[in-house]
Amino acid sequence: MRNISVKRFNSLISNIKGKKIAVIGDLMVDRYFWGIVSRISPEAPVPVVDIEREFSQLGGAANVGNNIKYLGGETFLIGVIGDDNTGTLLIELLESGRFDSSGIIVDPSRPTTIKTRIIADNQHVVRTDRESRQEINEKIEKKIINIIEEKIKEFDGIIIEDYNKGLLKKEIIHRTISLANSNDIPVTIDPKFDNFFECKKATVFKPNLREIESKLGIRFTDDDKLLYAGKELLNRLECRNVLITRGEKGMTLFKDSGEVINVGARAKEIHDVSGAGDTVIATLTAVMVAGGDVEEAATIANYAAGVVCGEVGVVPIKIEQLEKAFVEE
Repeated sequence: MRNISVKRFNSLISNIKGKKIAVIGDLMVDRYFWGIVSRISPEAPVPVVDIEREFSQLGGAANVGNNIKYLGGETFLIGVIGDDNTGTLLIELLESGRFDSSGIIVDPSRPTTIKTRIIADNQHVVRTDRESRQEINEKIEKKIINIIEEKIKEFDGIIIEDYNKGLLKKEIIHRTISLANSNDIPVTIDPKFDNFFECKKATVFKPNLREIESKLGIRFTDDDKLLYAGKELLNRLECRNVLITRGEKGMTLFKDSGEVINVGARAKEIHDVSGAGDTVIATLTAVMVAGGDVEEAATIANYAAGVVCGEVGVVPIKIEQLEKAFVEE
């Protein structure tokens, strides 16, 4: 892991300001009901949650964009919402955060994705999802590609954020990476199970262990399996770097030079891993467009993940929290 001085850290974080990063992916609303449990329902053996507060915030790819905003960068979101109340709410949340929403397309044929979490006594009780996993139609696909082609020269970096909700079809992935590479723009990818091997020639490909096990058909029983997976993904995807996130074990970076670097976990206390992957890809990309190399970016992203894992619910990283975690280490 790279040893970064406080001076270098501060310089990189400061350089994020004004950098514009496109986030292409599945946009969502995260809704929360917080309360306490003091009794069991007489109707069924389930807890009754007395709701004390409720709120909604940006989720999915929109949360990735929110992380970039909190780090001082500018975000251009590209995605699809439905013509429904949740879609209206998502736009309102974006407007309140002063996001540019001109890259968002309304598709009346599908619902806006919303995840509703009920949390009692700082513990998740249940989560409900309303969504469509159908691929977007060709008309919407062409609109997405047109937006990317028209805006490409404005971006300092691009994040492809996939949750398998139907937005990221093969042609969108291929065209985005091709445009990024031809314009010398770093493109980072946070994949899911569908179209996993379509993400070729990216700057950084960031899968987790579960995704790799599913796609390579292996089980991570020892370090040899990890080394095999990293090298296999580098070769098959022809990317410059593979960053494997490993939960409580941190992350392992595989570079096309053959170098393998372990980045140990930084979370002092893990309350909730929700949204940690969003924070990692956002921080990683932001630091890279700010002038950091991939090892510096992975190291700082690991600190950011440690911070958000100490919170309950999906929360973006805040600069002051990241600075505090880095200085106190």
